Amino acid sequence: MVNQQKKKDLIQLLIILIAIIIINVLSQNTFTRIDFTKEKRYTISNISTQILQGLKAPVNITVYLEGDFPAGFKRLRNATKDLLIDYKAYAGNNLTYQFIDPVGGKNQKEQEDIYNQLSQKGIEPTNLSVKTESGLTQKMIFPAAVVSFNGKEIPVKLLQTRIGVSPEEVLNNSIQNLEYAFSSAIKKVSSGGKPRVGFTEGHGELDDAHLEDAIKSLSDGYEAGRINLSQLTYNGIQKLKVMIIDKPETQFSELEKYKIDQFLMKGGKIIWAIDQVNADLDSMRRSRNGEQLAFQKKLNLDDQLFTYGIRINYDLIGDMNCGQIPVSVGEVAGQAQIQMVPWLFYPIIMPVSKHPMVKNLDGIKTEFVNTIDTIAIKNVKKTILLTTSPFNRELETPTIISLNMIEDTPDPKRFQSTPKPVCVLLEGSFKSNFLNRAVPEGVNFPIASINKSVNTKMLIFSDGDVFKNDVSAKDGSIFPLGFDRYNQQTYGNKTFLLNALDYLTDDSGLISLRTKEIKLRLLDKGKLVAEKTKWQLINTLLPLIMLIAFGIFQHIYRKRKYAV
Repeated sequence: MVNQQKKKDLIQLLIILIAIIIINVLSQNTFTRIDFTKEKRYTISNISTQILQGLKAPVNITVYLEGDFPAGFKRLRNATKDLLIDYKAYAGNNLTYQFIDPVGGKNQKEQEDIYNQLSQKGIEPTNLSVKTESGLTQKMIFPAAVVSFNGKEIPVKLLQTRIGVSPEEVLNNSIQNLEYAFSSAIKKVSSGGKPRVGFTEGHGELDDAHLEDAIKSLSDGYEAGRINLSQLTYNGIQKLKVMIIDKPETQFSELEKYKIDQFLMKGGKIIWAIDQVNADLDSMRRSRNGEQLAFQKKLNLDDQLFTYGIRINYDLIGDMNCGQIPVSVGEVAGQAQIQMVPWLFYPIIMPVSKHPMVKNLDGIKTEFVNTIDTIAIKNVKKTILLTTSPFNRELETPTIISLNMIEDTPDPKRFQSTPKPVCVLLEGSFKSNFLNRAVPEGVNFPIASINKSVNTKMLIFSDGDVFKNDVSAKDGSIFPLGFDRYNQQTYGNKTFLLNALDYLTDDSGLISLRTKEIKLRLLDKGKLVAEKTKWQLINTLLPLIMLIAFGIFQHIYRKRKYAV
């Protein structure tokens, strides 16, 4: 009987050992995790796992978010570290990462050199106020990372700032965006070929200096440059992925319009950044009386845009949610006194749409923007991405606009209107603008005209300056895209451009990761103050009372059990 029991025990032990060995073998060859959070905040998307598992060579990630930070930045650093741990679990030896403090323990000269090096990589510092025993001190930090692959580098912005949003929401939005930011950078830096993006020229579009930062920012993931439609060949159209028509001033010929049309018909993507009204602040400043006649441009594009389902109106929008411009208000001791004043024709567009292209995006700086109407077109989906604030007013053109307008305080009653669309996304199959029309002279395409496009996309923004960077009049230096040199504020123009290109060119749906949401569960500050003492007593005394009660119960139980 005893031998049989021993035999059973040995068999059970053997079964357990075999099960442990099998589990270990399987765990080495398979990988899975269980995420118990409601919004699946710790679950890596299938798109990201495919990118990570498809890496052919090591990717190194350097995160510059290390050091003595407040709790919020520690949370961002920890979330970044958790994400990269998950990434490494999928990528294995093809991904390494490190967290460093770029300025820790270095003297001022070394710190300045590091600032310059990181700035050249496209990493912008953030000035942080840190509480110490002696009071508040200012500290420069770099909430960013660099993704490196085979000598190529792409910067990753970790802190997603946004005007008018609480610090808690800024950090929460930043954490939500981490997976998209890193997965997008890894894909761009490790992919073989780059999609070709062409900014048109030949119609008075923005010059190279004013597009320098836009082209430079795109160069990490795209082959960006200028194209002249009049000289663009069929082979050139074949190689092009995205065409950006940025602030033309003169009209397009029918041949050029035909090339744009056939590029779209073949599945090309187009970004239209167009001003329909001739208005310019510098022209007003150069005039004697500070005035300018805002009149309609003749671009010869209305029929084409209408065919595709859009109309950019010949008007101007004045918006009380606007940027500021410097104006001389007099002289003191021979020195001009400059004051920043609101300029209604420079609307700051605050994104409210949940579309991944603009979700949680900072305000976008615009200049002399027009309204947009959408036209009902079959098989074309229209999504309004950006609108003005509700405090806007339309001005019909032609009209006189003057710098003297800043002297009049706008009447809020005259600036109450429904938000006006200024940026629209069109997706679907478009009808050719040259359907049932003769082919323009000079066309030498080797194939017949296409009358209906494959499924494709286009983006329309009724402002030609949205992708323009400022250029210093003194030395010609270039300011970053979206940076306002007067109020030292950086807007979301550059991020919007990058998101737009990612959305238009990526068929994997990677940008959909920007819709990921992590619910912000904050304590009620009012209740926290009112009930602070009660919860302190509960958390302090209740465990002690429970411990004492358990000790008394155990003592009585043992005494009764073992009493003689």
